[in-house]
Amino acid sequence: MRSLDEQEIRNSFANCSKGEARRLAVPRDLGERPWDDLDFLGWRDPGAPDRCYVVAEREGRPVGVALRFPSARRGFLHRSMCSVCLTTHHGGGVSLMTARKAGAAGREGNSVGVYMCTDLACSLYVRGRKVPEAGLRIEESLTTDEQIARVTGNLFAFLDKLGV
Repeated sequence: MRSLDEQEIRNSFANCSKGEARRLAVPRDLGERPWDDLDFLGWRDPGAPDRCYVVAEREGRPVGVALRFPSARRGFLHRSMCSVCLTTHHGGGVSLMTARKAGAAGREGNSVGVYMCTDLACSLYVRGRKVPEAGLRIEESLTTDEQIARVTGNLFAFLDKLGV
């Protein structure tokens, strides 16, 4: 993914108003992010523990979505799998992230959900740059490039359901 600045990120949001996009918390460490290793930029809102954001590059332009997820933690023995990168985590490592649909459907309250790594580090797990805490990555016969293509394909399928 190419590096983005704060204004590009704010302008990319498709499922929230311009005012909401102007007020959301953008990461302050954009210059330090491992952009070459990211398939999408994802971060949690430090001021709202039930909100997070994802910005992906589609057709040469950034597309952002605001997501919500429950803050309730599951027990340590419970294991879930991220539907984007297929990493398994114990406890609250995977959450159901929901997002309003874009346009009129979203204004009417329609939303779509996806089970995703709570820390939004799917790109780093697939590349082996981050190891899930007490979870695991299933050993696969796919190459890293094929796994990266699957991550972007799964994320784009979710964005398509949102209408962005």
